[in-house]
Amino acid sequence: MLESSVWRQYNSENSFRDKLSEFCKIDVLDLISDDKELYAMLKSKLTKKELKLFAMDSAKRSDEEICTTFSMSIDELTQAKYKLYKKLKQDKTKLNFKESSFSEAKGYE
Repeated sequence: MLESSVWRQYNSENSFRDKLSEFCKIDVLDLISDDKELYAMLKSKLTKKELKLFAMDSAKRSDEEICTTFSMSIDELTQAKYKLYKKLKQDKTKLNFKESSFSEAKGYE
């Protein structure tokens, strides 16, 4: 599952659930229970560049490698990371990752 995703290009495991929980300050048990649905929601909330940056940074890739991949300077990378993690911490973004919000949107409750 999710073998050909951007996440798996840089991470050997589907650990995006744990990383998302960490940065959004949401308990793992409160996140959308289906990995495919959660990943789809993550993709819908982040740009392709942000998703790739999140995957590479979570995989502990060096800043130099990330800068080369995105053709940016260290300062631009620092700014991009700041914006990414700020976006993940915003209520309007992180609430979409919660199971209760997802269930309500799908009409399950």
